Amino acid sequence: MSSILGDYMKRLLFLAVLVSLSILPVSTIAAEKCLTCHEGIERISEADDMKELVCSDCHMGDPEALTAEAAHRDMYANPGDMNVVEETCGQCHPDKVENLRKSLHATSAGIISGARYAQGVQDRKSIYANFAVTDDKPGNDKAIKSLKQIPMYDPSKPESPDNHLVDDYLRNQCLRCHVGSDGHQRDGDYRASGCSACHVIYSDAGTYEGGDKAIPKDQKDRPVAHRITIKIPEIQCIHCHNRGGRTGVSFIGTMESDAYGTPWTESGGKQPKLHGKNYNYLSKNVHFEKGMTCIDCHTAQELHGDGNIYGKKEDAVEIECTDCHGTLKRRSTLKTSWGNPYSNLFERDGKVILMAKLTGREHEVPQISEIEYSNEGYAAMVAIERHTEKLECYACHARWAPQCYGCHAKQDISKPSGDWLNYMEAADKSKSNVKGNREKTAFTWSESRSYLRWETPALGINDEGMVSTFIPGCQTIFTQMDGNRMIFSNRV
Repeated sequence: MSSILGDYMKRLLFLAVLVSLSILPVSTIAAEKCLTCHEGIERISEADDMKELVCSDCHMGDPEALTAEAAHRDMYANPGDMNVVEETCGQCHPDKVENLRKSLHATSAGIISGARYAQGVQDRKSIYANFAVTDDKPGNDKAIKSLKQIPMYDPSKPESPDNHLVDDYLRNQCLRCHVGSDGHQRDGDYRASGCSACHVIYSDAGTYEGGDKAIPKDQKDRPVAHRITIKIPEIQCIHCHNRGGRTGVSFIGTMESDAYGTPWTESGGKQPKLHGKNYNYLSKNVHFEKGMTCIDCHTAQELHGDGNIYGKKEDAVEIECTDCHGTLKRRSTLKTSWGNPYSNLFERDGKVILMAKLTGREHEVPQISEIEYSNEGYAAMVAIERHTEKLECYACHARWAPQCYGCHAKQDISKPSGDWLNYMEAADKSKSNVKGNREKTAFTWSESRSYLRWETPALGINDEGMVSTFIPGCQTIFTQMDGNRMIFSNRV
């Protein structure tokens, strides 16, 4: 131990000499103290305004301390967490933090209203969020002024719109996918919370693959590397977008199976579970097949929020197929349906080009007005004008869509369980370190279903009055138990 401490003090003395010679800034000494243990850790970013940051600029703690316990006291394990973000990311990005708190990624307003509407305890208008949020100056006619926090369920009281087991179901199951939560700690779902939920990349296995010698490579729930990035791959989005509408898993061509675990792996074993499920491998979305990813279409304004509170995702999404591909009568305007220019879409030599944000690869974007149609295509797109006037593009172009029928959910009120909206204060006062620390203010739930299918997607009329592909799911059929005592069974 004395030998290690001696080497450590020699290193600090050497650093002090470098500082005195103006070779290193004073702040580097603090950073290098952290590096005595975290040798080999990656620089958080190469961006001009971030590459000079030292550890304590984001993580706080005591960079002058000589022991790990003292150095980590009051440290923010995840500086991007929503509990501390004003002190960290918000110092440079206050507008983005404010917008994020109002965004659907923070409120889950559409998930909540959809589930409650299906149970007949509210109308279609959103009234609840994960946490209460207000906006005195809504910016457009789709924005709303406020949302209340979703109620908690008390089985000792009469059931009512404000005391319904659907809210307990949401709190224990569905509401793990918001940026205030750190998500499920299991393969496919590992991620951080807050800004780090998107900007710090995790693998499906949740293991660290960087050079920090202090972080075990077999420890779960760790990012791939100590890096923050705006180049976000689809795998990061899918850590959340694998339930409900199943947008992410559908994009890469997968859908949960009936747990057979096939097709076999190359070694002849069963497929590993992701998101708690086995998966079928179907056809990929054409954009993913061509090498694009989620952020090539979805804008930063959609993801961070635009400063308004929205009740539904269709109100907050600004992209349409025609933004890139144009219409029968015009080429792409290179802008979103809200009139904002795309950062990666441009015209060159008479062609519309999309540059992939992850790879830099350029994709020529076909323009509907310039397509040479087959006889069938002419009939569908030109001869019958109502098709393009009344149908969303994907109503016809979706080869398949996930459909889950009969969602059977069983609640046991004899077993308190974790609530995704309530966390205990961490013992070390690190509000950003909340993993596995949920209050047991909800009850235990188990889920099953009647059957799955993907062929011949269901069609319906969406909020814009257009025929659209619908994703049947969450037709929840409730059963309530009190230990071994049945309270009610299969209530629709």
